[in-house]
Amino acid sequence: MKISSHGYKLTVIVVTALFLAAFIFACAEKNKDEDAVQYQCPMHPTYISDKPGSCPICGMDIVPIEKSKSASSEKTAKTAPSIKQAAEPEKNKIGQPLSRERKILFYRNPMDPSISSPVPAKDEMGMDYVPVYPDEISPPDKGVKGLATVTIDEKGIRLAGIQTAEAVKQKMEGDIRAVGLVKPDETSVRHVHTKNSGWIEKLYVNTTGRLVRAGQPLLTIYSPQLLGSQEEFLRARENAVSFAGSSIPEVRKGGEDLLKAARRRLELFDVPESLIKEIEQTGLPKRTVTLLAPVSGFVTAKGVYEGQQVEPGMELFTITDLSKVWIEADFYEFEAHLIRLGQKAVFTFPYDPKAQKTGRISYIYPYLDPQSRTLRARFEFQNSDFSLKPEMYVNVSMKIETSDSVVVPDSSVMNTGLRQIVFVGIGGDRFEPREVKVGYRSGGLVQVISGVRAGEKVVVRANFLLDSESRVRAAILQAAGAGGGK
Repeated sequence: MKISSHGYKLTVIVVTALFLAAFIFACAEKNKDEDAVQYQCPMHPTYISDKPGSCPICGMDIVPIEKSKSASSEKTAKTAPSIKQAAEPEKNKIGQPLSRERKILFYRNPMDPSISSPVPAKDEMGMDYVPVYPDEISPPDKGVKGLATVTIDEKGIRLAGIQTAEAVKQKMEGDIRAVGLVKPDETSVRHVHTKNSGWIEKLYVNTTGRLVRAGQPLLTIYSPQLLGSQEEFLRARENAVSFAGSSIPEVRKGGEDLLKAARRRLELFDVPESLIKEIEQTGLPKRTVTLLAPVSGFVTAKGVYEGQQVEPGMELFTITDLSKVWIEADFYEFEAHLIRLGQKAVFTFPYDPKAQKTGRISYIYPYLDPQSRTLRARFEFQNSDFSLKPEMYVNVSMKIETSDSVVVPDSSVMNTGLRQIVFVGIGGDRFEPREVKVGYRSGGLVQVISGVRAGEKVVVRANFLLDSESRVRAAILQAAGAGGGK
């Protein structure tokens, strides 16, 4: 068959056009593949997706992978390795050798890391199990059980809002505040009793709260026993006078001893000295005896009325000297080691905010209150103007200063109930959990007794996010140690 010149040219043009179209389509597909956007979790970089969404492990929104990183990694992969790189195997961030072909150890449930499978599987919600590679497993942390070191890239740190602060060594100053209660000085409380049975004839102090002076009459009592003691005293006095003229020294001395014993008996029955002298002068016994106040003070209790019969040991009055009072303050059990004898405190009063007193601890009780679990300390005050009244509340404030110690922000310490945990930055993108012992807290700072050294950086924000991620990774480690679900 003979083809014309015109047909031949047309055929060449059509074939060339087809080749050009195929070449353009291939280039477009290549550019499309190169421009395809992939997404990864900032907390779990191993999770990569072609579509935006959330991470099935932690629930965070996945972010686009930067092209610069992808290009640089591809360029690095194409670059020939140096002699040193060829001699040494490539390692991951935690120092473990990284194989060229990543081997899957096992698959784990994204919602429960303790559940794993040696083969791909789905959970009850239809979510795919996540593969676990050797380079994703960090070495176990020896210090904190149930937690593992967390590795997060720079973008993940920014997105999670993780912030750190440096642990410093310094003194801590603060205040201990408590509520004090005014109490009478226990050494200035006096109970008044009668030592004879009888009847109250007259009360000179008949109301509670009265101020009495030492030697002031309190009451008049009729007592047959006191009346008999007076008569015995008068007979002993007569005998002593008659025996005084005897030529026998023993008789004279016997009369004098009998008189002294009778007089001493009246004194022991609290008969006033003035009444004894009156009986000596008149030679007549008194039907009633007036009892005097033994001390000065306020009548804080009265248990007797006129005409009432009384018996020995019965409490008639309580007289309290309020010229000196105590203030007792209760401090929490964890503050006990900060309290010492002689420590200065400032007292303010709700009834007069302008009034202020200072005092020092005079006594610390050797036991705790079993109900409130508090330690009680005592302060002593002179109260000549009686402005401090028993059962009055006062505000107590004491300045506290600790010795040089490691101090971190209070927000960095997570209290689990059984232990205190902080996360310490041990590298640009690694955070290690540590168990610490804490002491005094004040002004947003906390004293660290052990677990953190001065100069180390502790996480002060988003540490709860790190804690959850640390627990997840610890669970992965535990599953890997158990055989990866086999």
